[in-house]
Amino acid sequence: MTDVAIFWEWLSFGVRWLHVITAIAWIGSSFYFIALDLGLVQRPGLPEGAHGEEWQVHGGGFYHIQKYLVAPAAMPEHLTWFKWESYWTWMSGFALLCVVYYGSAELFLIDRNVLDVSATTAILLSLACIGAGWVLYDLLCRLFYDRSDTLLMVLLYGVLVFIAWGLTHLFSGRAAFLHLGAITATIMSCNVFMVIIPNQKIVVADLKAGRRPDAKYGKIAKTRSLHNNYLTLPVIFLMLSNHYPLAFGTQFNWVIASLVFLIGVLIRHYFNTVHKRAGNPTWTWLGAAVLFIVIIWLSTVPKVLTGEPKLSLAGERFVASAHFQAVRDTVLGRCAMCHAAEPSYEGILHAPKGVALDTDAAIGEHAREIYLQAGRSHAMPPGNVTQITPRERALLVAWFEEARR
Repeated sequence: MTDVAIFWEWLSFGVRWLHVITAIAWIGSSFYFIALDLGLVQRPGLPEGAHGEEWQVHGGGFYHIQKYLVAPAAMPEHLTWFKWESYWTWMSGFALLCVVYYGSAELFLIDRNVLDVSATTAILLSLACIGAGWVLYDLLCRLFYDRSDTLLMVLLYGVLVFIAWGLTHLFSGRAAFLHLGAITATIMSCNVFMVIIPNQKIVVADLKAGRRPDAKYGKIAKTRSLHNNYLTLPVIFLMLSNHYPLAFGTQFNWVIASLVFLIGVLIRHYFNTVHKRAGNPTWTWLGAAVLFIVIIWLSTVPKVLTGEPKLSLAGERFVASAHFQAVRDTVLGRCAMCHAAEPSYEGILHAPKGVALDTDAAIGEHAREIYLQAGRSHAMPPGNVTQITPRERALLVAWFEEARR
């Protein structure tokens, strides 16, 4: 059992590292080509069919790059395709989903206070949500092909908000955020695999056959690439969110996720505008900052909005607090089966992150973490496997806040 647990832990680490490596490669190339595309300049004397050119300097050398909006007159001898960065990012991400969330569904995927289902049912729901997200997105893109890109993106944002709300009614908060990221990443990777690359292959085949390629294939690919451009930053946030319970473990987590997409759009708009040499819209950073402040407020929203009763706060020290005895009983009963020198919870060999909460001193030392992870948010216990009650969470909040006065 010990060997299996150690192997599984290192497998998770290895797959996560692979996912980070491939994601950096994909995002890096994506950001570069977006900046390159927006910075192209049309000058006299360009070859026939060339849309624009760009001069760049890097690594001690100069680069002269030209872009053909549809295709050059003849097929180049050597053509580099950018696709495997996207494919491996998705495959490694799905592998990580299987190792972490499907392999430990009871801890990370299911919250029985949200939806009481078996691990098998939860996994099937997960797969269905990821697949349905792409199908719905692709359908909307095809239906609105000849309409405004802005109208389509507004409609797609409304769909993402609905998905965010729906996921929080199926999975734990942590899993809901992860799945919103997985659905978005699937859309991005499928755009590459099922639209952008196939369209480019059609253009290449036409060139080889001596036919003039249809411009519509480039237009469709360009639209999907634009969507990927604006979705990148929200995906990064969602993939990192499992480390921050105040993002995913609070009542208004779906609203927080929705606002994150707007922040991502504002930041990408800034970079896109600068790369296009169309101005310096610093107001986008102010807008992003305001939205981030709103997110912070939502994560600790006044109890008058949540309907939770306010408790009287008294005392000055954590261990000496009047609430401490009740807090200790709660922590020992709800947390210490994992967070102990010798955990008793099945499959847990060492206290997560080395945090033991089986003594008075340890509980006092980790008061802030207890407050954030199990009081202010519902990140702990994972999936609420030990059935900590709202009253107990309120007690943890009262204990910490009174001692900090």
